[in-house]
Amino acid sequence: MSQVSESGVVSTTPTNHLRNRIVSLFSGHGATGPLIGLIALCIFLSFATDSFFTLRNFLNILDQITVLGIMAVGMTFVIMIGGIDLAVGSVLALAMMVMGYLTNYAGIPLPASILISLVVAGMCGLASGVMITRFNVPAFIATLAMMSIARGLANMITDGQQIVGFPAWFNLSAIIRHGGFLTITVAIMLVVFLVAFLYQRYRAGGRSLYAIGGNAEVARLAGINVKKATIWVYVTASTLAGLAGVVMAARLDSVQPSSGFAYELDTIAAVVIGGTSLTGGSGGIGGTIIGVLIIGVLRNGLNLLGVSPFMQQVIIGLVIVLAVAAEALKKKQA
Repeated sequence: MSQVSESGVVSTTPTNHLRNRIVSLFSGHGATGPLIGLIALCIFLSFATDSFFTLRNFLNILDQITVLGIMAVGMTFVIMIGGIDLAVGSVLALAMMVMGYLTNYAGIPLPASILISLVVAGMCGLASGVMITRFNVPAFIATLAMMSIARGLANMITDGQQIVGFPAWFNLSAIIRHGGFLTITVAIMLVVFLVAFLYQRYRAGGRSLYAIGGNAEVARLAGINVKKATIWVYVTASTLAGLAGVVMAARLDSVQPSSGFAYELDTIAAVVIGGTSLTGGSGGIGGTIIGVLIIGVLRNGLNLLGVSPFMQQVIIGLVIVLAVAAEALKKKQA
């Protein structure tokens, strides 16, 4: 509890300090509302269903959000600088097809194929970043074009056919829970979350993203290399999309060029629900983690309640509208 010293200064006990520290980590930059919403959603589903509030179900939710979570990290950085990336779903499919083709047709070992697929994904982001910074193409148009190019290349690799069959250890990495809790794919997502969170919060490069999103010209005059930072943000987003494709391939034990269709919309939704402004300059990884969990918990809960997939799309759409409306109201009040 709070205490007042003789000098009139309010102090807090170690318990309150720890609680405030935890809240600040995950609710900074406008994510307090989403955090409250996530808690309220979990409480409601705990009473509405018999199987929601169980360890097994929580672990299933973590398994289900791995692909979305990894992609949302890269999208967070893109939106923080005031950009948008519509190509991540197609880049995911392209990385999967490159990995599958190299492993099953070219005879290249899977670890090397994974590395090459991530490089190909990163090159897609590089192309988008160069179009945006060097040729002044709007991010919406540049990434829309890359979305079409990447999807076309993914289909060209096998003429639209899927590739099935990978080494057993690859698929088992998404199935076996080490220590009875986490799969390797979930561990990868958590590592991505941690690295991105630490970079955004404690590194100068991460803090500069807020300045670029707030006003790119002012950031440039302050000595920030805006063009270089923008390119690297898009490279990071595409590389993480490629990594998400590898994770998805491990879960499915197959790859197909139609994978990742409309995933860019879910990714943007998770970031926006987490409190990152579409106009840039605010938000962060902590909020995105909450946004990803909200979508994962919401879908899981709706499945447990027997809600049809079509109605689920409507409900998630309404949640997105409410999140954007709340952001707009907050700005108006400010």
